[in-house]
Amino acid sequence: MIRDHFRVMRVDLNTGRGEIQTLEGRDLYAGGSGLAALLFSKFARPDKPWDDPGQPLIFAIGPLTGLFPLMSKTVCAFKSPYHDQFAESHGGGRSALALRFVDLDALVITGKARTLSCLSIGSRHMEVKDVHFMRGFDIHATGKLFRRMFPGAGHRSILRIGPAGEALSAMAGIIVDTYRHFGRLGAGAVMGAKNLKGIAIQGDGSFPLPEGKDYPKLFQDVYSLLTGTEMMHKYHNLGTAENVIVMNELKALPFRNLQRTSDPSAVEISGEKFAEKTLLRNAACAGCPVGCIHLGFVREKFMEPNQYLYRQVSYDHEPIFAVGCMLAVTDPFAALDIMEEADKVGLDVMSAGVALAWATEASEKGLVSKAETIVPLRFGDAAAYQQAMWHLARGENEFYRLLASGTLRAAERFGGKDFACVLGQEMAGYATGEVFFVSQALGLRHSHLDSGGYSFDQKHTDKDAVKAVEFLITDEASRCFLTAMVSCLFARGIYSEARLADCLKAVGYTRLAENVLTVSRRIQSERWRLRLETGYEPERVVIPRRFSEVVTWKGPIDGQYLSALKTEYSRRIRSLAIEAAQAGGADAKTRKMGKEE
Repeated sequence: MIRDHFRVMRVDLNTGRGEIQTLEGRDLYAGGSGLAALLFSKFARPDKPWDDPGQPLIFAIGPLTGLFPLMSKTVCAFKSPYHDQFAESHGGGRSALALRFVDLDALVITGKARTLSCLSIGSRHMEVKDVHFMRGFDIHATGKLFRRMFPGAGHRSILRIGPAGEALSAMAGIIVDTYRHFGRLGAGAVMGAKNLKGIAIQGDGSFPLPEGKDYPKLFQDVYSLLTGTEMMHKYHNLGTAENVIVMNELKALPFRNLQRTSDPSAVEISGEKFAEKTLLRNAACAGCPVGCIHLGFVREKFMEPNQYLYRQVSYDHEPIFAVGCMLAVTDPFAALDIMEEADKVGLDVMSAGVALAWATEASEKGLVSKAETIVPLRFGDAAAYQQAMWHLARGENEFYRLLASGTLRAAERFGGKDFACVLGQEMAGYATGEVFFVSQALGLRHSHLDSGGYSFDQKHTDKDAVKAVEFLITDEASRCFLTAMVSCLFARGIYSEARLADCLKAVGYTRLAENVLTVSRRIQSERWRLRLETGYEPERVVIPRRFSEVVTWKGPIDGQYLSALKTEYSRRIRSLAIEAAQAGGADAKTRKMGKEE
């Protein structure tokens, strides 16, 4: 089980063949984000476009996956259709544990299948199956058929795309086991470009647990912190949907395409209202005792009179923000309906919701008409947004094709760049201030979870750009080690650097445990090197005017502070990339890669 190398399955869809390869670098890159960066440096073609068949689609897990609670994420790395640069997306569900039970640290997929296909892997098999008849199938129909084609339970994980991925939409995600996603930056389009409708990971193997007394004792200590204290209570109780009221009271909740930062009607789509009216049950990723996945229900008449079909839809703060607050849809059931439509077609609900919010304001301002939007878009009109999700996923006309490639691209063609709520990609659900705006706009994944910028805004009133950026860089480094493990970031209060070191020692990774800070910094720098190598220029990132018009509980946004933050963060990003380049990059450190005997 404990090994100083990585075990990687490489699949070439051109030939339909795969092989197990070993790769050095465990003590340098740990796993997860680090391993994904290492594999990208070996297999990616920086000078080729994102949809070149030779580009890799990478899924990587960490050294503690399957050994400790909440080590439940998988890192997906790829060249993004959104910006044609190195990208990462993180997903939960059963994918990580399934890969562990196949005895893999990573899966690398290259090439393009001749017809629409599905890849099935296990500890003793690898097969590419023709599923051309599934073209156009939505996520639900695809999942139902794949579960029949690849029977099993427990450690089976099914990844799949919908019509948005097949249409190569830059907003297409990969749905994982129904309720989790590799949502951002277009991973679904990468599968679509490879003619890959789905991936079935059949965790049909086994692995031994570490011997000795240290491991079971530490496992129990971690488990007790997760379940016997208040540290994770928020995530199980209301979940992150609790943030809706908090952000609204702070005047930091993007509402109506960020024309407002609070609204009295937000209470109607708060976590409390969703729990009171719609909550059906909680669910959890494999290996997680917390149960942060909140499943609401929607109901519709079905077949005979007085018979109804109930559907379960996962929700949390980000989907509520994207299709509730940003679209001024203030009925929880209506918001769930829109979320489900986005899921069915395989769209990232965050980007899709924010994009449609821009389209609605553009309609109000007369920049686009029904000829472009097909269905009239009005804030609060949930039924129209449900239809628009289908048009967006399929790229029904020029307008929707441009919008699906990114809101700013549509705005360049039709006007309205000033009110496009884009921070690197369509924004997350926090309007806390300058530090967050810059942290998401320039951050590696353009994610609110790259660092705690939203938290820094809430805790600091001074405007020291150097101090703020130092926080972002330091916080990002610590999160890099968490995502190398690959831990759910909700557990970052549990898995401090010291506790992670203890966990690594308990299962035999002593050298990793002794070099947490060094490895964290190496991974952070290498990821930035790859991003810049594939064309990223942080200085050229534009933060639209709408963000300088925001007023929060602290008052109006300070444009000079925003600019100073952007300049300083750009400088530090380049310094990190140079640091990795001077060290030779990941490939220079780990050249040895061979076939497993």
